[in-house]
Amino acid sequence: MLSVLEKKELEDEMAVKKTAKKAPSRKPSKKAKAAPAKGRKGAETLKLSSTSPGLTVNDVEKSLAWYRDVVGFAVGERWEQEGKLTGVQLRAGSVIFMIGQDDWKKGRDRKKGEGFRLYCTTTQDVDVLAEKIVAHGGKLDQEPRDQPWGTRDFALSDLDGFKITIARETTKR
Repeated sequence: MLSVLEKKELEDEMAVKKTAKKAPSRKPSKKAKAAPAKGRKGAETLKLSSTSPGLTVNDVEKSLAWYRDVVGFAVGERWEQEGKLTGVQLRAGSVIFMIGQDDWKKGRDRKKGEGFRLYCTTTQDVDVLAEKIVAHGGKLDQEPRDQPWGTRDFALSDLDGFKITIARETTKR
């Protein structure tokens, strides 16, 4: 039995074969079609509907408290092993972050969050969100400001240095 992807690829191949059987036109086509990317069947590119980052943290209990009490995430699933908390699912609207306790197999001195930023969008007032975070003991890396690309955003870093930008669209692009 063929999977949906295999069926789609087969349909694409059959369409190419049908097109190839037609006699070549003497006039060049006005509508040039882009060639599919090399190494890929069909012209369709990857389409995602959501993402859920998983962050390895130094102290899952402290990080849980920071994301919940300072930033405002709701706690979803909790994962425990032998009675000890090893990870947590955090929810903010339809977005999920997952945090997990570092097992220290890569060393206790490794840096986290370098070269990495999570861009999050909201329909909420980012000035109010930023004020709440500060009122709950959080520190902003960047105060709310308007950006030339049509958002108002602010930035903060979690306890392990993972950088987060929270933005609201201010103009239609």
